[in-house]
Amino acid sequence: MKPSAASPGQFYIDYTCPQGPIEYSFIVDGASRIDPESPTNADGTKNVAMVRRDLFESLEAMMRQRILLLDGAMGTMIQRHKLREEDFRGERWKTHSNDLKGNNDILVITRPDVIEGIHSEYLDAGSDIIETNTFNGTCISQADYELQAEEEVVLINIEAVKVALRATAKSMQKDPTRPRFVAGAVGPTNKTLSVSPSVENPAFRACTFDEIVDAYKMQVHALLEGGADILLVETIFDTLNAKAALYAVDQVFEEVGYDVPVMISGTIVDNSGRTLSGQTGEAFLVSVSHARAMAIGLNCALGARDMRPYVDTINKLTDSFVICYPNAGLPNTFGGYDETPQQFAENVRDFATGGLVNVLGGCCGTTPDHIRAVSGIVEGVRPRPRPVVRNLLRVSGLEPFNYTPETIPFINIGERCNVAGSSIFKKAVMAGNWDKALSIAIAQVEAGAQIIDINFDEGLLDSVAAMTRFVNLLVSEPDVAKVPFMIDSSKFHVVEAGLKCSQGKCIVNSISLKEGEAAFKAHARTIKRHGAAVVVMAFDEEGQAATEEDKVRICQRAYNMLVDEVGFNPEDIIFDPNILTIATGLEEHANYAVDFFRATTRIKALCPGAKISGGVSNISFSFRGNEPVRRAFHSVFLYHAIKAGMDMGIVNAGQIDIYDDIPKELLDHVEDCVLNRRPDATERMLELAARLDPKAGGGADKSEKDAWRELPVEKRLAHSLVKGIDQYVVADVEEARTCGQYVRPLHIIEGPLMDGMNVVGDLFGAGKMFLPQVIKSARVMKRAVAHLIPFMEKEKEEARLANPEVEQAANAGTVVIATVKGDVHDIGKNIVAVVLGCNNYKVVDLGVMVPCAKILDACREHKADVVGLSGLITPSLDEMVTVAKELEREGFKIPLLIGGATTSRMHTAVKIEPVYSGATIHVLDASRSVPVVSSLLDPTATDDFVTDVRETYAELREEHYAGLQDRKYVPIGKARELKFQIDWKLPENLPAVPNVLGTKVYKDYPINEELISAIDWNPFFQVWQLRGRYPNRGYPKIFNDETVGQEAKKLFDDAQAMLRDIVENKKLTVRGIVGIYPANSVGDDIVLYKDESRSEVVETMHTLRQQAEKENDEPYMALSDFIAPATTGVKDYLGMFVVSSGFGLEEMVQKFKEDNDDFSYIMAEAIADRLAEAAAEVLHREVRKEVWGFAKEEDLSVDELLKVKYQGIRPAPGYPSQPDHTEKPVMWKLMEVEEETGIQLTESMAMLPAASVSGLIFAAPKSQYFAVGKILGDQVGDYAQRKGMPVAEAEKWLGPMLNYEP
Repeated sequence: MKPSAASPGQFYIDYTCPQGPIEYSFIVDGASRIDPESPTNADGTKNVAMVRRDLFESLEAMMRQRILLLDGAMGTMIQRHKLREEDFRGERWKTHSNDLKGNNDILVITRPDVIEGIHSEYLDAGSDIIETNTFNGTCISQADYELQAEEEVVLINIEAVKVALRATAKSMQKDPTRPRFVAGAVGPTNKTLSVSPSVENPAFRACTFDEIVDAYKMQVHALLEGGADILLVETIFDTLNAKAALYAVDQVFEEVGYDVPVMISGTIVDNSGRTLSGQTGEAFLVSVSHARAMAIGLNCALGARDMRPYVDTINKLTDSFVICYPNAGLPNTFGGYDETPQQFAENVRDFATGGLVNVLGGCCGTTPDHIRAVSGIVEGVRPRPRPVVRNLLRVSGLEPFNYTPETIPFINIGERCNVAGSSIFKKAVMAGNWDKALSIAIAQVEAGAQIIDINFDEGLLDSVAAMTRFVNLLVSEPDVAKVPFMIDSSKFHVVEAGLKCSQGKCIVNSISLKEGEAAFKAHARTIKRHGAAVVVMAFDEEGQAATEEDKVRICQRAYNMLVDEVGFNPEDIIFDPNILTIATGLEEHANYAVDFFRATTRIKALCPGAKISGGVSNISFSFRGNEPVRRAFHSVFLYHAIKAGMDMGIVNAGQIDIYDDIPKELLDHVEDCVLNRRPDATERMLELAARLDPKAGGGADKSEKDAWRELPVEKRLAHSLVKGIDQYVVADVEEARTCGQYVRPLHIIEGPLMDGMNVVGDLFGAGKMFLPQVIKSARVMKRAVAHLIPFMEKEKEEARLANPEVEQAANAGTVVIATVKGDVHDIGKNIVAVVLGCNNYKVVDLGVMVPCAKILDACREHKADVVGLSGLITPSLDEMVTVAKELEREGFKIPLLIGGATTSRMHTAVKIEPVYSGATIHVLDASRSVPVVSSLLDPTATDDFVTDVRETYAELREEHYAGLQDRKYVPIGKARELKFQIDWKLPENLPAVPNVLGTKVYKDYPINEELISAIDWNPFFQVWQLRGRYPNRGYPKIFNDETVGQEAKKLFDDAQAMLRDIVENKKLTVRGIVGIYPANSVGDDIVLYKDESRSEVVETMHTLRQQAEKENDEPYMALSDFIAPATTGVKDYLGMFVVSSGFGLEEMVQKFKEDNDDFSYIMAEAIADRLAEAAAEVLHREVRKEVWGFAKEEDLSVDELLKVKYQGIRPAPGYPSQPDHTEKPVMWKLMEVEEETGIQLTESMAMLPAASVSGLIFAAPKSQYFAVGKILGDQVGDYAQRKGMPVAEAEKWLGPMLNYEP
């Protein structure tokens, strides 16, 4: 106790208490003396205080400001001490029965000096966070040393925290301005819950989920008792172990009454991009997202270079902070690590400068020297800004499944692994035939089920044992485990048994209010703790909801409880409003389907984010045994339910017909029942059903069943593809091949087969076919193509023999193609490979599920001319964006082809092309691949082809954004956090010192051959509204255009004649001025200095920043981003210029007008404009090479100049990159433009003469043109304040840029 200086007579405890509840004792003089050993007051009340530290706020603030450093490897440093057995035993375990050497965790007790010393070394090297030496601090791991007793485990963890706290306390004494934190290390244990240790018994597990949870609870309790600031669940090789750890952490937080920040770090074991238990990085992220960790990322197993793409995946998909601590490269032959501190730091540099991480450290093989080197790299680098990640229903198996309603019309949940829904499955389970049961699950996934429903509710089964065994079997079978599981049971303890076996994020089916609110909320909290989504049945204390009103009332009540009281993510809530049987003959059942449709629409409106599901087969229960009728009922119900907003359903994919293929009579009768359109609907349906073959696969009468076989062969092939019938396809393809109608086998693929697949694509896009049916169609296509391949190979061989010289000829080009990571569908890709191969292209087919790194490696290895990406499912779209970004980052320029069922020109234009500077082309179908590749690889056609596509895609983007009425914008503060980043310390980014500072005036710049050759004639023809069509777009190919070519040539000849007259008679004079000034950026402004002393600011250029929300994780740019910030200490420069070719133009125009020669005066103005732009181009080149000299070695052709192949940019005020004309007066004043050149600036900021060009000159290699776009009022107000201009005036000048009405 110490006396308080501020309050005499009062005392305070001088002790730093750990966070949490503490009991305290004190002695009171007087009538009552309190036993200091008893924490009780005289009145019998306990002295208990809750000590809290707001670690969340302080850590989050620091991670927003700078990249925090974690420590490096503990084991590596311990090895340097060459400790012996007696060091590990100490006094406590001097006579212990087991050898203890290698049990590093106990050194916190036997050699705390060593561990504290290592902690201190890392802190001195710059670590902000150090981990406790408790990687194996669970009773499960300590059992290897016979130290699993609770007393031992608790002691190890508490002492480990104390040792670390002593080290941080000493470090903060040295530098009180820098807080240091202790992270309680929670390792993975030496057991795995997802992998059987027995090859013979894949369902066996060495320990249970509950045992792992109990072990983690013991460790976490002790770490918190010791005073750990953070819990770090790390080196996760099995996500189910991590889920057990997070389950334990959540329970402990509830028990102790407070929580601390949690960080999670997984381990990708190799370049497959998966954990040891088989999950992809994204699936792992989805599986642990319920923990709402402060930071999540990866560590161990890989070096930084190999880890980068997987860290980038996490960076894009989480709104938590990102942590990463890679190994010092890959282990060498002897298990050591060879990366030096400098090499390691260089390899992680991009993690920092690329905006991927908030916390960076080292794992195996790293030392304090490695951390010290990283500290130098990250200093001054802004940390990764936390992105806004779209909230979706995200579930996972080994792979993620993200539900995007706009691109996935319906989620098919396989119903066959349900003892109540499949007699075959039930029979296999009851007989103990688990191989058969497993084969049923595999078949469902192959048929297109995106989620598997698993149910063992059967009175004669031990449901818990059956659920446990089967889920353990499924997770051991990758072909099934890749999809998420729906754990289905009416008994909650059975649901829990399933959840405890699955490492993925499951869906629980189901809970309800049937047992009251208390049970409902308790079950929901447990499900949330397991990280699962939940199906809620429309059932309450009064019974099952049948009417529209009851369905809506119950679902809304449950939603409010789940969201407001339990804290459920609305996207993880799925309502089953009860699909009930119709056409029963009972009037009260007639409207059940309509009630479901209407309730679905209302529930989704009242419960934002919630989804709708149901058991589809219930609707047709009245017609059991009549296959065509049941199929029609399912298809019709789904068609209308999906329109109403139904998201998913438990359905047998084999019992769905294509809506458009249901015979009209049957369709009308079924819709009468489903939509309750007439009172006699049931009777009429019964009459029709009696006429149908109850065992037929569709709704046709017996006489019509095989009528399609009489169609022409082309129609039969299309029918087989659309219906998914492979019974006749080989015979039909052979008939097509030999009938004489098709000269080559390839023509059959490009003709009737592609026609059929296009119909499939159209039906799928319209919601009239579902994914399982599309997959069946793809199998038919595969079989057809497989039959034709030998004939195509024979054709090629015969051609080679007939023309032996062809054997020596090079192929037409090399194309690398792949189905991207996360997608296993390859029929379209395979057809492309065949078609290109038949046209003499070398095709390198990488297969399916191809990681980004493998695609890039293959492009390098095979020197690819083109790379093609394919995908069928929606997540493939995001992966294609990732591949495009990596192609750009790695410096590729080869054309990129995009194809597949979910791809589109619009998606390619909006999301893929903007992130890759190489040509990016969407290919509609396989038949278009040859002309596209041919155009791309033809030197005479590629430029025009690519230009045409880019112009088209730019128009598509403009159309897309113009159509977004509710386009979102980010606040200016957020946009600045996500600014374009340049590492100004890198040699390649260091600004070049200009040869000349100040101004250089050009009084009479010669209109010579150099200037004339720099004229870009394309805008000239646009003035006259002449535009050629591809392939004759642009000068000079416009002359070949059938429509405008002749007129364009005549116009051009007239222009040449006038240009010769201008030059020969010196009718126009070109004047200009260039200025270069020392400069630095300060926020969004660029300050210009008087001289190199940089002590006096002479002017300030103000820039505007993009605010429209980006489709990808692109930066929000302003021109100031391309000038080194003053805070970096880097000396930068800004150039500017004004040039005019309009001196003398007024006289020319006046004479033509006097002669009533309108054609010539318009021609003169157009030529003067072209000369001004050409003068700007030539002047800019002179600045780059001589005046400034930042590109001395530049040697570009005129064509390359006009295509902006040079370093730097020259944006003009009033144009997209800086849309404010009021910045021009700064240039005129600083360079004394009017005095030196006579070029004037009007009050409206127009330049006189009109044929004038002005701009700023940026030299940074990473500078680029962009459009600011619409901006918010917060930036306008800030901008006006910076300029010293009234807001109203700023709004006047920026009017077209405002996203609001001023």
